[in-house]
Parts: sequence; structure tokens; C-alpha cells
Amino acid sequence: MANYKSVFDIIGPIMIGPSSSHTAGAVAIGRAANKVFNGLPQKIVVHYYESFAQTHKGHGTDYAIISGILGFAPDDSRVPNAIKIAESKEIKIKFIEETVDSPINHPNTAIIELENTDKQIKLAGCSIGGGTIEIREIQLDGFSIKPKGPLPIVLVKGQSSDNEIAEKSLKKLAQIYQTNKYGTSDQQQIFEYDLSRRLRSNDIAELSDKLPELIYL
Repeated sequence: MANYKSVFDIIGPIMIGPSSSHTAGAVAIGRAANKVFNGLPQKIVVHYYESFAQTHKGHGTDYAIISGILGFAPDDSRVPNAIKIAESKEIKIKFIEETVDSPINHPNTAIIELENTDKQIKLAGCSIGGGTIEIREIQLDGFSIKPKGPLPIVLVKGQSSDNEIAEKSLKKLAQIYQTNKYGTSDQQQIFEYDLSRRLRSNDIAELSDKLPELIYL
């Protein structure tokens, strides 16, 4: 129970089925990749491991992940048609069933690679039940970011002054369980904050006004 914040994390969200772990969780992993990438990619590669590799076709995981990458919510009526919608936008999609153990040690693992002509990201996530996910690794701007676990995550790209603004603002809204810095002061840095609770949409909007390079997961 330690990884769940409420009974609704166990029941699962309002969603297009059939499975909260393999469908709603997959949408959430895709949405996280969408936020990190910040736009639509030209190419999507999804690596499935263990249970996801064995059952993704029958459980709707393929269209669920793609719908999340397109920014759809789990209950969006477009979710089952997400692959066709992506292909209509000339997005190339590839699904790979890996035969080795999950590199992030969970049976419901998907690793998503997104790219276009000027950027690429990789995100490793797992669905832990009830539509709840953990993002266990993000590769962004040459850095490998490894968040603490199933907590809300804030990433800020910038300099030390941006870190000061972010820490001061976030401490008023939630407990910061972990802070990490990637990069050195002579280049753009990425600051990671793992939070104790989810932020309200208006708080996220206010933070984004102060910190344009903010990513909230």
C-alpha cells in the first residue's frame, strides 16, 4: 500500500479499457513521454518487456501508449484509434517485444524513444497497478535522470537561479523528498524534484510562468 496515495489508485481511473495496468497505466507512461518531449515526434519506438511484451496486443497497450504520447487522457474516446490518428500525422511507429528481463526491474515495463529532426528523448516507465505508474529513468539533453519512484516529479531546465526559484516555490506547495542536479554551472543544467503530493493545476501554471522550462510529471 505504500506506493498508493488513495483507494482510487488501487481501483484505477476513469478510462477506456480493458485493463487499468495495461491500458490506463500505458496511457500515463505515454503522457509522461509527451510532457518530456514537449510536442509531437516524427518517430516513436516502444520497447516492451516481460508481461507487457507478452500481452500488449490483447490488452490494448499499443494504442494506449500512443494515445498518451499524443496527449490524450485515459477516458478520451479517441484512445482506441490513437495509432491511426498518429499515422495520419505521418508519425512512424515501431513496437519491439524484448525477450530479456526488464532493465528497470518490473514486469509491466515500456521504454519509449521519441525523436524528430532536432531532439530525442528516452523514457522508461512501469505500470504498478490501478493506473499508477513509476518513471524510473529519463534520458534528456544528454543526461540520465533516475527519479525516486511513484512520486510527482518536477524537472526544471536552467541555471542555479532557476533552481533557487523552483525550490523556494515548491517548498510552499509540497514536501521535496529528493533533489538532484544534472550538469555543471558552465552549461544548461536539469534540476529534479521528487514531491510528496500532486500539485493543483493553478499551482503548475504559476510555476510555469516563473520557469518556462518546467516539466511536471
